[in-house]
Amino acid sequence: MPTVLVVDDQLLIRAGLVSLLNAAPGLSVAGEARDGEEAVRLAEATAPDVILMDLRMPGTDGITATRRILRRAGDTGDTPPRILVLTTFDLDEYVYNALRAGACGFLLKETPPERLVAAVHTVASGDMLFAPTVTRRLIEAYRPGPTPPEVIAPEWHTVTGRERDVLRLVATGATNTEVARQLFISEATVKTHLNRAMAKLGLSSRAQVVVFAYETALVTPGGPTGLPGSGPAAGGPD
Repeated sequence: MPTVLVVDDQLLIRAGLVSLLNAAPGLSVAGEARDGEEAVRLAEATAPDVILMDLRMPGTDGITATRRILRRAGDTGDTPPRILVLTTFDLDEYVYNALRAGACGFLLKETPPERLVAAVHTVASGDMLFAPTVTRRLIEAYRPGPTPPEVIAPEWHTVTGRERDVLRLVATGATNTEVARQLFISEATVKTHLNRAMAKLGLSSRAQVVVFAYETALVTPGGPTGLPGSGPAAGGPD
């Protein structure tokens, strides 16, 4: 059963989320935090599967907390929690920076309860929660300009051609099944290539793969989707 840590500085919102999640079948609340600093402590103490993270909080904000929680998991080798951002506006620099920090997706605070519960289950299962089109809008609005991949990730030269193919397709929103179909490989091989590439590049979520791909022009806004029917993706051998 997935466990959830709820982080929000507003007591009424936090209490409402806790009540909703405790009443939802198949979910359990691991704890609640009123700011980012408390979220970091509770994430370490309770090891939740999912964190519902508010962004704008006094003191340590949600972006800083997200970065610290995921960095600690990487340093210790623990399984990182899936961080789902709660926000008032979707086209928001805070949301963009949260995705860069490793959040798996975001929800508007006005999201109906049933959709919020479904979203928690979605990210708990390993999927990201946002449309690639929304990500493109965020990146077009807030990125300073394309940056060579080796500048962002010095280990880029160790990423093989096939791993780059998989990264490119995942960044367009393709599922593992769609990537496997397009590249004529198994889904298990897709997962292997994706996990290896993410480890080399220091990426902790598929959301970070999307941001990395657009920031480095591996995928360009308005360019080919790379999905089945759009033509083969370029790249080298496995």
